[in-house]
Amino acid sequence: MKRTEMFHWLPIAVLAMACAPSPTPVAEETPTTLGSLLAEARIVDLTWPYDEETVYWPTATSRFQLEQLAWGETDGGYFYSANAFSTPEHGGTHLDAPIHFFADRWTADEIPLDRLIGPAVVIDASAQAAQDPDYTLTTDDVRAWEAEHGEIAAGSIVLLHTGWGERWPDRLAYLGDDTPGEAGNLHFPSFGADSAQWLISEREVSVLGVDTASIDHGPSSNFSVHRIANEANVPGLENVANLGAVPATGAWVVALPMKIGGGSGAPVRIVALVPAEADPSP
Repeated sequence: MKRTEMFHWLPIAVLAMACAPSPTPVAEETPTTLGSLLAEARIVDLTWPYDEETVYWPTATSRFQLEQLAWGETDGGYFYSANAFSTPEHGGTHLDAPIHFFADRWTADEIPLDRLIGPAVVIDASAQAAQDPDYTLTTDDVRAWEAEHGEIAAGSIVLLHTGWGERWPDRLAYLGDDTPGEAGNLHFPSFGADSAQWLISEREVSVLGVDTASIDHGPSSNFSVHRIANEANVPGLENVANLGAVPATGAWVVALPMKIGGGSGAPVRIVALVPAEADPSP
């Protein structure tokens, strides 16, 4: 199914999720499919919390900060709390907007919502990554996945499971190097340029996401995957949590970033809606 065919009914489906507590089962790919899924789904949080342990890109000059503005009983006799926070765009579970690596592409607030809600494809490369921390997903890997699970539909949100989430939030284990301000000696797996280009041009996917710090692997110096994806207006999701709990197919992902005007990225809350009968192993 092409993206335009899949998403013409998406607003109706999202409305069905919110308004239909007991939807009537219907055929696959009809407007009430998502409503039926939500009523029966296991909801998996794919987001790490923002706190003092949040992992940021090594060149970030600040970290997450939470300032307490108010806490306690008021003169009126009721409890009240409020905080102020600050954070770089690119750290923790976050979205890379296409403008991050390509001029005149979408900023964080411009990405259409239909790109951020869609069927999940989880490709498991954890075995390869365990053998090679600098592993990059290849087009042959994707073709092998399709031979087992079927062709990836246009508009899919493709998530790469490397197993690196088990290392969070140990910066040295997660990034391969914890030298402050230094990004030249990182080691972690991710997409390869060939697989990213193929997924975008041949399968018309909406988003690339990974459970490591970048959609480019750690040793990358030219960020080819970012450039390929961002030129095509394809956002990236980085530091995605708990991908081991999402099956290879059958789940839907909702990835809604903070709507930062002009942002090159933003913190994002990602959830997966997993059918109750789905095999949790990707």
